[in-house]
Amino acid sequence: MSADAWTSPMTVVTFVSALSLASWLWLLLARGFFWRTDVGLPAREEPGAWPSVCVVVPARDEAAVLPGSLPSLLAQDYPGRAEVFLIDDGSTDGTGGLACELARRQEGLPLTVASPGEPPDGWTGKLWAVRHGIDLARAHEPEYLLLTDADIAHAPDSLRRLVAAARTGGFDVVSQMARLRVESVWERLVVPAFVYFFAQLYPFRWIGSRDTRTAAAAGGCVLLRAETAERARIPEAIRHAVIDDVALARAVKGGGGRVWLGLADRVDSVRPYPRLHDLWRMVARSAYAQLRHNPLVLAATVVGLALVYLVPPVSVVVGAATGSAAAAVLGGGAWLVMAGTYVPMLRYYRQPLWLAPLLPFTAFLYLLMTVDSAVRHYRGRGAAWKGRTYARPDALPDEG
Repeated sequence: MSADAWTSPMTVVTFVSALSLASWLWLLLARGFFWRTDVGLPAREEPGAWPSVCVVVPARDEAAVLPGSLPSLLAQDYPGRAEVFLIDDGSTDGTGGLACELARRQEGLPLTVASPGEPPDGWTGKLWAVRHGIDLARAHEPEYLLLTDADIAHAPDSLRRLVAAARTGGFDVVSQMARLRVESVWERLVVPAFVYFFAQLYPFRWIGSRDTRTAAAAGGCVLLRAETAERARIPEAIRHAVIDDVALARAVKGGGGRVWLGLADRVDSVRPYPRLHDLWRMVARSAYAQLRHNPLVLAATVVGLALVYLVPPVSVVVGAATGSAAAAVLGGGAWLVMAGTYVPMLRYYRQPLWLAPLLPFTAFLYLLMTVDSAVRHYRGRGAAWKGRTYARPDALPDEG
């Protein structure tokens, strides 16, 4: 074949299409089967003596969601000693007072509401609140800490299932990725993909293995052994981390602890994201932190997203328009594998399967969100959330 043939536009399109298909075959078979959604709580046996647990809930301006979440924590059917510490992180909407009122209306676990004041330099607001909650909890000498967000609703047996799984499996961290709300059009389009991309980046099976360094947790529901937290200096060691759940898991696993993460069946987020703007802000506030604020990593990520998610549909269209069967077939094959791996997540979220072929469009939105996250960082806006801006949070340690 002549040099001109190798550099012709259609040859380039065909080659890139083949590269995209090869990437998808590798993701399908060699990325920890990230696309499977059968990683539920591991086998568990109820202990003879239930350990004590303190639940720490950092909350900032959460009055809108608290009635749908806090009562579920207070109503936990836990056979051992357990209590809840809600840390009001400078709320202006009456979050602390509402929490006390909800506790008065309902019998259940004892609730303590406290406020740590404004975080000092070098701390994110959430982790400063978590630190205050853990300090209060340590006076009660719990064996486990449950760190859970203010928008997370737990089934009545959630705590006992988490503790039983941790005790049976010998895990220092047991975390469940809460099922996010999927009701609006944009939530249906973006939310399942968010969890799918997270699992692709951090395959759940690798997280639970002793043989890999991959570590992650889902901040909405993290059961943490208190002794492990003290040994790993949680949260002091990760006080500046914007993506605090991943940082926590890395600190624990890096210190020799065992971490488990999977999808939840009975732990749900009640926070709505009805508009694209709401979802965009959620992703953009931390996407560039995930890339360690490195412009080279950003460039590689953009190229990778384009190759894996955008090339397949473009190849099909270009191949069909130009009569290049090779480009169309290769692109179509990659698109088919992509859609097939997305189907289990759509089923988990009880969404129609016709959304699977639309994954390239959603990936393009995430690409734009990631670039926007970098732009915000360099404009000094950084990770903005609930009235606070963390302009230059330290990058997370490299997973290697």
